[in-house]
Amino acid sequence: MRLYLSKSEFIETSEAIDLSMSLQASSENVRAWYVDPPRMEIVRANGFVGSIQEGGSVNFRDVFFNPHGHGTHTECCGHITQEVYAVNDVLKEYFYRATLITVDPVQLENGDFVVQAEQIAPYLQKDFSDAVLIRTLPNGLDKKSMNYSGTNPCYFDIEIVALLNEYGVKHFLVDQPSVDREEDGGALAFHHAFWNVPEQPNFERTITELIYVPIEVADGTYILEIQLAAFHNDASPSRPVLYKIQ
Repeated sequence: MRLYLSKSEFIETSEAIDLSMSLQASSENVRAWYVDPPRMEIVRANGFVGSIQEGGSVNFRDVFFNPHGHGTHTECCGHITQEVYAVNDVLKEYFYRATLITVDPVQLENGDFVVQAEQIAPYLQKDFSDAVLIRTLPNGLDKKSMNYSGTNPCYFDIEIVALLNEYGVKHFLVDQPSVDREEDGGALAFHHAFWNVPEQPNFERTITELIYVPIEVADGTYILEIQLAAFHNDASPSRPVLYKIQ
């Protein structure tokens, strides 16, 4: 289907670029924060078996997973506030003008890899700053099965927040398990600055983590759709989708 953005701009919905990582009951599923792999278990109760292979009438399984640790997810300020706000209540619109930027993180003297503000500043565009997506290098397929726990993954310098504020960015999407350092004593400096918590929590902004942007997808401007599961929780599994502007 062709959807027109203006008289001269349109997107083809059949050419959607899915940036999410699917959830699977496997040790090969991406994970972080020391969670075990996701589980999908056949329901068995009172003679009922939720498996056609085992003679049941339907496949019927319980799913056990953690939104933050088991794949692509979108979170709101409720992630770091005393009251748990639901991201499903915060996200009211789903299509945004967005910019995709690829960055080779800088290695600090302590060995950390960090994305810095000056690396993304030249590529931001005022007309496409509703959302910003960051793809980090290297960008191998191993990101889809990585166990990030205890690896001190790449994170994002807090100075980036001022840049995002300047451009009015509401949605920040990254291919790492967190915008903050894995072990930071609970400071979560980027999260707090981005959402202005606790001073005046910003309920319009979201952070999406653990996206995967295929290497063949070029940097530049797109229409971004954030598809969200209707979880009443600070974070929800999500499917960010890019559309080329024709």
